[in-house]
Amino acid sequence: MDLLKQTIGRIEGLDLEMMDMAQSRVDSLIKPPHSLGRLEDLAVQLAGIYGELYPVVDQKAIVVMAADHGVYEEGVSSNPQEVTFAQTMFIAKGITGVGVLAKPAGAKIVTVDIGVKGDFPSDAGVIDRKIKQGAGNIATGPAMTIEEAIGSLEVGIEIAEAEIRNGARILGTGEMGIGNTTPSTAILSVLGDIPPEEITGNGAGVGNGGISHKVRVIKTAIEVNNPDKRDAIDVLAKVGGLEIGGMAGVMIGAAANRVPVVLDGYISTIAALLAVAIEPKVKDYLIPSHASAEPGGKRASELLGIRPLLHMDMCLGEGSGAALAFPLVEAACNMMREMATFSEVGLEI
Repeated sequence: MDLLKQTIGRIEGLDLEMMDMAQSRVDSLIKPPHSLGRLEDLAVQLAGIYGELYPVVDQKAIVVMAADHGVYEEGVSSNPQEVTFAQTMFIAKGITGVGVLAKPAGAKIVTVDIGVKGDFPSDAGVIDRKIKQGAGNIATGPAMTIEEAIGSLEVGIEIAEAEIRNGARILGTGEMGIGNTTPSTAILSVLGDIPPEEITGNGAGVGNGGISHKVRVIKTAIEVNNPDKRDAIDVLAKVGGLEIGGMAGVMIGAAANRVPVVLDGYISTIAALLAVAIEPKVKDYLIPSHASAEPGGKRASELLGIRPLLHMDMCLGEGSGAALAFPLVEAACNMMREMATFSEVGLEI
């Protein structure tokens, strides 16, 4: 708990003076006003985050948190639970969706076992930060204790700070965990006061009971655990997941070090809701990537108050959306650094 408290205490607001300077430069570039749209907003946000007019994001890392879920026992997924273990290994090898998409972006993949059932070989390329062998079954009890929830947040903080010490200038968040749209939807239902039937989707493959069964499981989880929506850590502990807490911790740790975090899709956005509920200033450091095809994705983004940059009908997870959005961040930096202003080319408009 000490690390979490200390890290939260280090989070500051954006550099507003630098943002004003960035906005003035953006407005003076040789283009019609606002013609580069969201890139202009992104450039100003980055100036505020870094306190630099011409930031460089040459080193990038996507942190993929992996964990299993006891609620799998309720038949909410059509995929074998062993897929979590196997896919985590493949992510570390760079042969899954996020690995392929990260290569052209020049992004490093950091794969973290925060709660996968089973133990990885020492040479698997997976960082062992396992808190326990999967979250508990939220349909019958809490996902984890309060201490474990805080531990998941602190693992995320430690991983983020380690990557930043190694030179990362921007982070992305990703996850792997069969069944994790169920706790994600439970969290969104609690924080947003939204009926589960309005936001429950197929995830990576819904079980034989279909969406209606998945909705019943989520409702049962909320009734059994009675999470306090005013306490994000309580919500995480009772109906969340270890990888969700880990991603939220990455966001908190990055914000404390004035480093932006590119969100992935639905589950990453749910983690962001928790991080921002814990410390509202974290939101200033978040960059959305894509609009998830999951039905809860739009509601989660609206609740957080963000607008995704990309609309690709994607719902893979793993950090794939973050990998696709990294070039947009670089484009915003290049615009500021290399595009001329009217006065620089001798024109007065």
